[in-house]
Amino acid sequence: MKELSNLLDYRPGIKAIDATLRDGGLVNNFFFTDKFVKNLYNANLRAGVDYMEFGYKGDKEMFDVEKFGPCKFCDDDYIRSIVGENNTDLKIAVMADVGRCNYKEDIHDRSESPVDLIRVATYLHQIPTAVDMIEDAKKKGYEVSCNIMAISNAQESDMKVALDILGKSPVDVFYIVDSFGSLYPEQIARIAALYSEFAEKYGKKLGIHAHNNQQLAFANTIEAVGDGVDWLDATYGGMGRGAGNCAMELLLGFLKNPKYNVYPVIQFIEEHITALREQGVVWGYDIQYLLTGIFNQHPRTAIQFTNDKRSDYSEFYKEIIAQE
Repeated sequence: MKELSNLLDYRPGIKAIDATLRDGGLVNNFFFTDKFVKNLYNANLRAGVDYMEFGYKGDKEMFDVEKFGPCKFCDDDYIRSIVGENNTDLKIAVMADVGRCNYKEDIHDRSESPVDLIRVATYLHQIPTAVDMIEDAKKKGYEVSCNIMAISNAQESDMKVALDILGKSPVDVFYIVDSFGSLYPEQIARIAALYSEFAEKYGKKLGIHAHNNQQLAFANTIEAVGDGVDWLDATYGGMGRGAGNCAMELLLGFLKNPKYNVYPVIQFIEEHITALREQGVVWGYDIQYLLTGIFNQHPRTAIQFTNDKRSDYSEFYKEIIAQE
C-alpha cells in the first residue's frame, strides 16, 4: 500500500516549492510589480513554503532586457531588493535553462548571492551541458536540482542513461517534469519508480513539476508524493505557462505538515492573482490545452490559439491531428 494511503500523517522530508514568478512569468513576460513580488515573498514566509523560485537566469545577450521584467534575469541585486539578507527559513531558487543562460558569468559564488538553489532545466540531448552547469553551481556552493523536460516524448532506455549520468554528478534532486501535461497518474507512478532506482543508487532526492493541460497537475503531484517524491512544485492560483501548474492552495490543503498554512495563499490569491486575471492575464485549463495534452504536443500552438482569441476548438482539433 502506498504511503499516500496514510492521510492522517505527514512525511517530514516534503518540500513545497513556489514557482509562481518563474512559470507564471511566462504568461506576462515577467512584468510583476515589486509589490506583487514582495507580498508573494511574505505570503510564502507565512505559509511555510520551503523554496521560492524567483525566475530565470536569462542571458542578457540573448534576451532583450526591455522586453522582460526582472524575474527573467534574477540579478542578485534585484532579489536583495525584495528579500534583503533573507534571514528566514524560506530558501531562494532560480532556474538556469541550458542554452539560455551565461551560467559561468551570471551565477556568482553562493557567498555573494541571496540565492540558495540553482534549478538546471535540460532536454535529454543537452545532458552533458547540464552536468557542467550542475558541477559549476556546486563548486560555487549552491544546492542544485535538475529538471529533465519533455520526458513524455522520451524513450525509457534514454532516460536510464540520462539518470545514470546525472546520478554520478553532484546534483541533489532529480525532477520529473510533465512539460506537455500529457501524463496520467498511472504513468507518473511508473516514471517515479524508474527515477527512484537511480535516486536510491546515487543518494538523490526526487521532485515533480506538473502541468494542468488535462486537469491532472494536482492529481499527478499527490500521486508522486505516494511514490516517494519529496520536492513538489506549485504556483499560486495554478499560474503558469498555458494550462498552468499544480495550484499551491490545493497542495498545501493536501499536505498535513503543521508548518504549512494555506490561509496566506488564499489571501494573496484574493489580492493579487484575481487582479492579474482582471487585467487580462490568461492561463489555466481550456480545450486547446487539453488537445495538446491528449496528443502529447508542446503547448505553443495552443498558446498561439489563446493569444489569437480563437474559439474554434473543432478546427484546432483538426490542425492538431494533422501534425500527428
